[in-house]
Amino acid sequence: MCSSRNGRATLSSALLLAGFLVALLAIGPVRAQNEAKFRLKPGAAGKLCLDCHVDFQDVVKQASVHTPVKGGQCASCHSPHAADHGKLLSATPDAICATCHGTMVPDGAVSAHQSVVEGRCVSCHDPHASPNKDVLIRAGNDLCLECHADVKSSLAAATHRHAPVDRNCLGCHDPHASKSATSLLVKASPALCLDCHKPDQAAFTKAHVGYPVAKSDCSSCHDPHGSKNEGILWATVHEPVKNRMCNQCHADSASPANLKRPGGDLCRGCHNDLALEIAAKSRVHSPVVDKTACANCHEPHASKTAGLLSAPQKQLCGSCHQDTIARQDRSLAKHAPVDAGECSACHLPHAADATFLFATADDKQVCGSCHDWAGHSAHPIGEAAVDQRNPNLRVDCGSCHRNHGTPYKVFAHGDVKGELCMACHTQFTR
Repeated sequence: MCSSRNGRATLSSALLLAGFLVALLAIGPVRAQNEAKFRLKPGAAGKLCLDCHVDFQDVVKQASVHTPVKGGQCASCHSPHAADHGKLLSATPDAICATCHGTMVPDGAVSAHQSVVEGRCVSCHDPHASPNKDVLIRAGNDLCLECHADVKSSLAAATHRHAPVDRNCLGCHDPHASKSATSLLVKASPALCLDCHKPDQAAFTKAHVGYPVAKSDCSSCHDPHGSKNEGILWATVHEPVKNRMCNQCHADSASPANLKRPGGDLCRGCHNDLALEIAAKSRVHSPVVDKTACANCHEPHASKTAGLLSAPQKQLCGSCHQDTIARQDRSLAKHAPVDAGECSACHLPHAADATFLFATADDKQVCGSCHDWAGHSAHPIGEAAVDQRNPNLRVDCGSCHRNHGTPYKVFAHGDVKGELCMACHTQFTR
């Protein structure tokens, strides 16, 4: 393990030891306070409890014992008579922990562990004792991977694993909060990565084809946990990167930030067929034609998402179409493709001749790829069915349904028991 991480571990151990000594010194006054508060006999605060809770005699023999338990201070956390909280706790668990440990999220923290923010200390720590260091309920990475199932599954599939991951998650992450980086990282990239990886070494330079990447965000290309790709590159890798042909897009290594051509012109060099297909359509998705072009949605080097998308579709499309995602979330019925983040199941991502970037102008065909609209209802639909609200329109799926959701059942524009139908069939209104 690199020297800087050893330094962090030594400092961490020293701080833990200091905290333990402070807590130990505080046991005497706390014991006296509890005995006075509950008018207990001297020494009764913990010993008396063990007369009934005999199973705790074995608990306190474990390797890591919570300081109040070790000092026999059960009344530091529990009320001996009655309480408003389960297990006779004198307050909520997070409030009890905070009386000794304060807040574990520093002011100005860039990221914080959700369980810490929610005050769920006991989701990681046993409040009494544990065979593991810091009274953790599980040892090492097993504790983290119990919640982070996505990381666990990707690691299981990875053929190239990042060595620090197998050692300890805490080599890179702070378990409570980080004041300097996202994702609980103890440092932001690339500073964290450079603790171990030295850009001035020949092997590093060769692996990056001589391009100066010391100031780049390493996670823009590499999966920090593990991958099926050599060099722990993300699951989807751009062909020039895979073939180590950086100069296909970049100028020479002396000025790597300079691309050979700007925006979409650069991508057109390889993806000319797609560019011609887009140009032939009557409607083009606006991000395709602005100055940033393809890079609005795609990563240029590697991505964890298929198609080199910068994020999963629901998150990516939702970065512009927030109202659509919000409507779906509020909807009584969830449209499966939207809920699953499969926007491209209905919409073409680059260009189309139909409105809403549908693959065809006939929405019945779009909806019909999943729904048997011809058999689900006897209601007239199609060219022969004039929309009674507007004689210039014909009845189609969108006449009654809104595909991104509504407050009504089956994505209907109104209550299907009356309001929706009466919008056209006014003769039946009262």
